[in-house]
Amino acid sequence: MYAIIMTGGKQLKVEIGQKIFVEKIEAEPGTTVTFDQVLLVADKALKVGSPTVKGAKVTAKVEKQGLSKKLTVFTYHAKHNVRRKLGHRQPYTSLVIESIEG
Repeated sequence: MYAIIMTGGKQLKVEIGQKIFVEKIEAEPGTTVTFDQVLLVADKALKVGSPTVKGAKVTAKVEKQGLSKKLTVFTYHAKHNVRRKLGHRQPYTSLVIESIEG
Protein backbone atom coordinates (compact mmCIF):
# COMPACT_ATOMS: atom_id res chain seq x y z
CA MET A 1 0.00 0.00 0.00
CA TYR A 2 1.31 3.42 -0.92
CA ALA A 3 0.10 6.99 -1.35
CA ILE A 4 1.21 10.18 -3.02
CA ILE A 5 1.00 13.22 -0.76
CA MET A 6 1.70 16.90 -1.32
CA THR A 7 3.74 18.85 1.23
CA GLY A 8 6.02 21.83 0.91
CA GLY A 9 5.07 22.30 -2.75
CA LYS A 10 6.39 18.84 -3.61
CA GLN A 11 4.73 15.49 -4.27
CA LEU A 12 6.10 12.42 -2.46
CA LYS A 13 5.35 8.71 -2.76
CA VAL A 14 5.11 7.26 0.77
CA GLU A 15 4.68 3.79 2.23
CA ILE A 16 4.05 2.64 5.81
CA GLY A 17 7.27 2.56 7.84
CA GLN A 18 9.17 4.73 5.36
CA LYS A 19 11.44 7.55 6.59
CA ILE A 20 11.13 10.77 4.56
CA PHE A 21 12.64 14.25 4.64
CA VAL A 22 10.31 17.18 3.88
CA GLU A 23 10.43 20.96 4.04
CA LYS A 24 10.38 22.19 7.64
CA ILE A 25 7.08 21.67 9.48
CA GLU A 26 6.46 23.49 12.76
CA ALA A 27 6.10 20.44 15.04
CA GLU A 28 8.04 19.09 17.99
CA PRO A 29 9.88 15.75 17.70
CA GLY A 30 7.66 12.89 18.87
CA THR A 31 4.38 14.50 17.79
CA THR A 32 2.08 13.23 15.05
CA VAL A 33 1.41 15.11 11.81
CA THR A 34 -1.55 14.44 9.49
CA PHE A 35 -1.46 15.10 5.75
CA ASP A 36 -4.87 15.73 4.17
CA GLN A 37 -3.62 16.53 0.66
CA VAL A 38 -3.49 12.95 -0.62
CA LEU A 39 -3.40 12.81 -4.41
CA LEU A 40 -3.44 9.03 -4.88
CA VAL A 41 -3.98 5.93 -2.74
CA ALA A 42 -3.04 2.48 -4.02
CA ASP A 43 -4.32 -0.50 -2.05
CA LYS A 44 -6.14 -3.36 -3.76
CA ALA A 45 -7.78 -0.69 -5.91
CA LEU A 46 -6.28 2.54 -7.18
CA LYS A 47 -7.97 5.74 -5.99
CA VAL A 48 -7.01 8.89 -7.84
CA GLY A 49 -8.22 12.28 -6.65
CA SER A 50 -9.24 15.31 -8.60
CA PRO A 51 -7.20 16.98 -7.16
CA THR A 52 -7.29 15.11 -3.80
CA VAL A 53 -8.88 11.88 -2.59
CA LYS A 54 -11.80 12.68 -0.28
CA GLY A 55 -11.49 11.22 3.21
CA ALA A 56 -7.92 10.03 2.68
CA LYS A 57 -5.18 10.95 5.11
CA VAL A 58 -1.63 9.98 5.95
CA THR A 59 -0.28 10.18 9.49
CA ALA A 60 3.41 10.46 10.30
CA LYS A 61 5.50 10.83 13.43
CA VAL A 62 8.08 13.64 13.61
CA GLU A 63 11.48 12.07 14.19
CA LYS A 64 13.69 15.17 14.23
CA GLN A 65 14.24 18.70 12.95
CA GLY A 66 17.53 19.51 11.29
CA LEU A 67 19.59 21.32 8.71
CA SER A 68 20.85 19.79 5.47
CA LYS A 69 24.48 19.83 4.36
CA LYS A 70 25.94 23.23 3.58
CA LEU A 71 25.79 24.46 0.00
CA THR A 72 28.42 26.94 -1.16
CA VAL A 73 27.16 29.53 -3.62
CA PHE A 74 29.86 31.51 -5.43
CA THR A 75 29.05 34.26 -7.92
CA TYR A 76 31.43 36.45 -9.85
CA HIS A 77 31.56 38.79 -12.81
CA ALA A 78 34.38 38.12 -15.24
CA LYS A 79 36.85 40.97 -15.83
CA HIS A 80 35.46 42.93 -12.86
CA ASN A 81 36.44 42.81 -9.23
CA VAL A 82 33.07 41.34 -8.20
CA ARG A 83 33.07 38.15 -6.15
CA ARG A 84 30.61 36.87 -3.56
CA LYS A 85 30.70 33.64 -1.57
CA LEU A 86 27.61 32.52 0.36
CA GLY A 87 26.59 29.43 2.26
CA HIS A 88 23.11 27.96 2.71
CA ARG A 89 21.68 25.18 4.89
CA GLN A 90 18.06 24.23 4.18
CA PRO A 91 15.96 23.29 7.25
CA TYR A 92 14.10 19.97 7.07
CA THR A 93 11.83 17.72 9.10
CA SER A 94 12.42 13.97 9.26
CA LEU A 95 9.19 11.91 9.38
CA VAL A 96 8.29 8.23 9.74
CA ILE A 97 5.03 7.23 8.04
CA GLU A 98 2.71 5.43 10.48
CA SER A 99 -0.57 4.87 8.60
CA ILE A 100 -2.34 5.47 5.32
CA GLU A 101 -6.13 5.72 5.33
CA GLY A 102 -8.26 6.04 2.27
